[in-house]
Amino acid sequence: MRKAPYHYEALETWLLEQIRAGRWRPGDRLPSIRALCAQQGRSKVTVLHALHRLEARGVVEAYPKAGYFVTTTPDDAPPRPQAAGQISAPLPVTVSDLFLDIMRRSAAFDLLPDAPSGEPPPGIVALNRAIGRALRRQRDGQFQYYDEPMGHLSLREQLASQAARRGWRVSPDRLCITSGCQHALFLALMATCRAGDVVAVESPGFYGVLQLLEQLDLRVVEVPTSPETGMDMAALAEVLERWPVRACVVSPAFATPGGALMPDAARRQLLDLAGRHDLAVIEDDIYAETGFAQVPDPLKALDRDDRVILCGSFSKSLSRDLRLGWISGARWHRQILHLKLVTQLASSRYLQQGVAEFMEDGGYAAHLRRQRGLLRERRDRLLSMLRDWRVPVRMTQPQGGLAVWLELPEGVDTLTAYSKALQEGIVLTPGSLFSAVGAFSNGLRISFAHAWDEERRTALGRLPALLELV
Repeated sequence: MRKAPYHYEALETWLLEQIRAGRWRPGDRLPSIRALCAQQGRSKVTVLHALHRLEARGVVEAYPKAGYFVTTTPDDAPPRPQAAGQISAPLPVTVSDLFLDIMRRSAAFDLLPDAPSGEPPPGIVALNRAIGRALRRQRDGQFQYYDEPMGHLSLREQLASQAARRGWRVSPDRLCITSGCQHALFLALMATCRAGDVVAVESPGFYGVLQLLEQLDLRVVEVPTSPETGMDMAALAEVLERWPVRACVVSPAFATPGGALMPDAARRQLLDLAGRHDLAVIEDDIYAETGFAQVPDPLKALDRDDRVILCGSFSKSLSRDLRLGWISGARWHRQILHLKLVTQLASSRYLQQGVAEFMEDGGYAAHLRRQRGLLRERRDRLLSMLRDWRVPVRMTQPQGGLAVWLELPEGVDTLTAYSKALQEGIVLTPGSLFSAVGAFSNGLRISFAHAWDEERRTALGRLPALLELV
């Protein structure tokens, strides 16, 4: 047993104590890295490690060229992960009809879907123009032919270039265009699993994955997940020792519902476990490009055993209406290409060409720069309004993604409040939706994908009463 903390742990503890004591309050800038090195007699590596750990906990946040700022006091604790000892045995999945109701209302990321959303941002206007130009260029009877199952080369080349900027070099021939990320995940599960197989998922985790597991007659085992650092690797190791897991679905970058970011050490441990247990790892990379201060490398960039299937799309970073995604199928890629042909046949050629042109001309990069700033502002506004509730609520403080995860007091049932909120035109996303075993009844996901106009602020302000918190 280690007798003394590492230097970075000691510095992290000291910084936390100073923030609790009020030396630095939310919004204050911490001393520079150079100043902390000099004051504490620590190396730059040690100081950075401590700051990164505090950033993962949501206590501080890095602003480019400005330094680290306090975002909250440590007493604003994030939700607690499920205890490893509470892991349930694998079981069949039954997805609540609530998921269908939320999607029917187009309310997956909006408390108030019937409220106006304002004018589209410049990036969407430019995207639509690029798609329109691609459609007008259709000639020689192209409309009478299907695109190749792998997808249009121009888009795959742009995606490969985008991946290279994130530390993952991939050939366009190792990418396949899909009808969104949900379709990509479906193909990955179809290629790696058979009916009755066990799949490990994050808990709380993406309800769309649970829906796929139900349709494919797969069993699920939920692995406890930290709202800060993602899936608990010790719990996953326990699961793999107890049950014959075939695949593991993870979102290392800003996972829904809480925006967790998996550290590099945990990523390497995950790949080590996958190799030892012959496990397919299905990476849902859909939120990575929303990172406020950094866009992390994909888990796939560390894959040396060709067992990580990467799935992505433009739905969270660009447009949910576009329905264009992609998959890199690792050792199952050939089979996935065949499954794409069977399940979709082909993707829209002019849509792919338009998006490829939008990316090549720099429109996508410019859109992401603007969007990240907007999302950060909206997240900050949401956290500020949630703190004004003046009730004991645990909340995440994500560094990317589109939502905050709340853990409300015991006894609060967000599912019960769903119908009550609907009467006022407010659509909740209850915590039970993110589990197949009935967990997180007092959990709630709130998105900051939309601007906090007066109508949405009013709707948010109604929630404490609807949830019977006041």
